[in-house]
Amino acid sequence: MTQVISTIEHIVEAPNWNQRVAQIRLIPQHHGTGEHAQIFAEIARLLYVPHLAPDFAYIHEATFYEKEYFAAAYDAAHRATKGFTEVTEEDLKKTLENDPKSLLVFRTILGLTREEFAQSTTLAGQPVGLPSLTPGKVDSMERHGSATTADQALVAAKTLRLVMDGTLFGEPPTGLRSKQAKPDTAHGWKSVQKFATRGVPFATFLHQRHYGGAFRQVLDATSTQRGNLIEEAVQTLFNEHRIPFLRTGSNNQTEIASRFEVRVTPAPDFVVFDSAGSLKAMLECKGTNNGGTARDKALRFRTLREESIRLGGIPLIAVLGGLGWARVNDALGPVVRDTEGRVFTLATLNSMLEVAPFPSLINTVGVS
Repeated sequence: MTQVISTIEHIVEAPNWNQRVAQIRLIPQHHGTGEHAQIFAEIARLLYVPHLAPDFAYIHEATFYEKEYFAAAYDAAHRATKGFTEVTEEDLKKTLENDPKSLLVFRTILGLTREEFAQSTTLAGQPVGLPSLTPGKVDSMERHGSATTADQALVAAKTLRLVMDGTLFGEPPTGLRSKQAKPDTAHGWKSVQKFATRGVPFATFLHQRHYGGAFRQVLDATSTQRGNLIEEAVQTLFNEHRIPFLRTGSNNQTEIASRFEVRVTPAPDFVVFDSAGSLKAMLECKGTNNGGTARDKALRFRTLREESIRLGGIPLIAVLGGLGWARVNDALGPVVRDTEGRVFTLATLNSMLEVAPFPSLINTVGVS
């Protein structure tokens, strides 16, 4: 036990990242396999967990979902319908023709997603020979106020009327309830008018947030950006320091295999190479706020470690994000083991440039 403590202390107190990697490499020589898990877990807890941060505390900026954008659309819809009192099918048709962006407000009143509303226009329009709206058309009306034909405005207006009348979908089966059975549409347009005039009680507002999840729509809309957050930060760092790299993605898996003989599938998120085109490092990005998911994602690094060994000991680097990695015993610890300590977060990303092979690769883009 004394030797285990001593090893951990030496690694924690290493003066730089390269020395830390060197000390971690010595663990198999100084300790039996039965002690490895404890050592790597404790190293992970002391050195890496403090730099993890949750990504659930923030949302990406998205103009379409900001208050100002919605308020402008709401004011237009409110004004055109005189406080939602002039809401016949013809009234709604004229409003949508004159200002297609107002569809955003009416769709939100219904509580339907863009795809759900588009499908609803099929149900409303098909029996009377009206063309339905596609999700793309709904989106372009709401985001850009794209030119809308009379038939397109009519089918949207008819859909709004039938949903608010409670006749488009029919009575829900036992155990289900209509999406219109919510405070602002429980009694059709009368409920809308009441809330538009008197405001929404705070308790009702909070209940609807509880029901639907705060920021759910914008989180779903920016899920790709959130998923790429770590990769974008790495790419920016490499570009700023003119480090040769290839971000693999889904379109160049074959290129990775042919250029660098990387056989693992899918390829790592980044491969780094020198001016001669020789592979120098593989880098994988993984983010999660769930410990169980982190444990599952850790297995990926074992596979990449085997590939790095096959390629002659090419350094394997991890860039992690999210509090899920605070699970040290079977998630972060094994990643520290498989990367020999080359684990970074967004908070420590710049320090990655201190670790081999990066010092020799800085400012080498374009050098031959």
